[in-house]
Amino acid sequence: MATPGNGRRVAIVAGVRTPFARSGTLLKDYSAIELGRLAVAELVQRTALDGALTDLLVFGTVIPSVTAPNIAREVALLPHFPKTLQAWTVGRACASANQAITDAADQIVLGHADIAIAGGSESLSQVPILHSRGMSDVLVAASKARSLSQRVSILTRLRPRDLVPITPAIAEPSTGETMGQSADKMAKINGIAREAQDRFALRSHQLAANGLDDGRLTAEIVPVMVPPRFDSMLATDNGVRRDTSYEQLAALAPVFDRQYGTVTAGNASPLTDGGAAVLLMSEERAAALGYTPLAFIRSYAYAAVDPGEQLLQAPVIAAPMALRRAGLTLADIDLVEMHEAFAAQVLSNLQGFTSKAWAERAGFSAPVGEVDPDRLNVMGGSIAIGHPFGATGARILTTLCNELQRRDAQFGMLTVCAAGGLGHAMVVERP
Repeated sequence: MATPGNGRRVAIVAGVRTPFARSGTLLKDYSAIELGRLAVAELVQRTALDGALTDLLVFGTVIPSVTAPNIAREVALLPHFPKTLQAWTVGRACASANQAITDAADQIVLGHADIAIAGGSESLSQVPILHSRGMSDVLVAASKARSLSQRVSILTRLRPRDLVPITPAIAEPSTGETMGQSADKMAKINGIAREAQDRFALRSHQLAANGLDDGRLTAEIVPVMVPPRFDSMLATDNGVRRDTSYEQLAALAPVFDRQYGTVTAGNASPLTDGGAAVLLMSEERAAALGYTPLAFIRSYAYAAVDPGEQLLQAPVIAAPMALRRAGLTLADIDLVEMHEAFAAQVLSNLQGFTSKAWAERAGFSAPVGEVDPDRLNVMGGSIAIGHPFGATGARILTTLCNELQRRDAQFGMLTVCAAGGLGHAMVVERP
């Protein structure tokens, strides 16, 4: 990726992540900040990076802590870096790590930085639970009371309904529709059958299990001590189901539309805890320090659709834009990594790639084309591996670049759908 007349290319040097664990399980006691620090600290160690040379750190998260909303700065305060390291947090729903990566890359292209760390983390085990508005009003008023009797008097205003907490929901503020409901709707609109969804989910688990067993996926993972006793290590993703079968997946009941729906817990990505980070450098600085890049960022694009229509279909618009900016077509792409929020979403996106109507919506006369299944998510995806919202984008980029290197392939493309009707695509190129 380079600006006209600039010529600076952004090198992807390395990527590391924690294991991804289903929320409420082995990583539940780690905050998003701690998960981010684990990934970044390991990234520094594996690359033997001099932290003092780092120019900036950008991190993404979707559900920030109310006490430490700038997670990037908290991660940057690791002892590996000077306290003067600039750091900022970004949010683009499930594409937050991608936003962090492109923010950092832009700074390198502009010549404002030479070395950057970008990524994201999420603890969906530690989602803040909110008080009701009535409870909040009373507590604020009580905090301003000038005497104990006045405080007690204010607290007597509380009613039983005020004690009911507000639990967060993964729903669109604009439509009230949950992401799962949106996926169900997309399946109906695009004619995605339940069987196709379950078979795709089975594929995800089988390929992820292969990637863990042969070491390709585990090579990306830093083993983590399991709290609270810290007497065991987690070195693998715990959501991959080696023993599942199509029959087991097909037996699961729909979750969102119980009567007519096709989205189940088995063909959707699980709520997950985890962190991931990548090391970016200008091509010149990487060469000067003796690093061999995994790949270079060739291009990227973001897009959006009406969230009330097909919430997770924006990658269909972002992908042709990224390919055009890269000067490539789908036929040039050796591997495709597509975030698997739901099997229905992936299959809808793939169908959209072949659609002339969607191509025209993106401003193109011809569709992207049909993705070769043998080049798609070759080590499974988020359905099996898990989906810590803020971290997934960095995981996908790391997996893509590592697999391109193993196959001695040249071009890769990744896509990520996100809440709000947002989508992202990036093209990377091996040196």
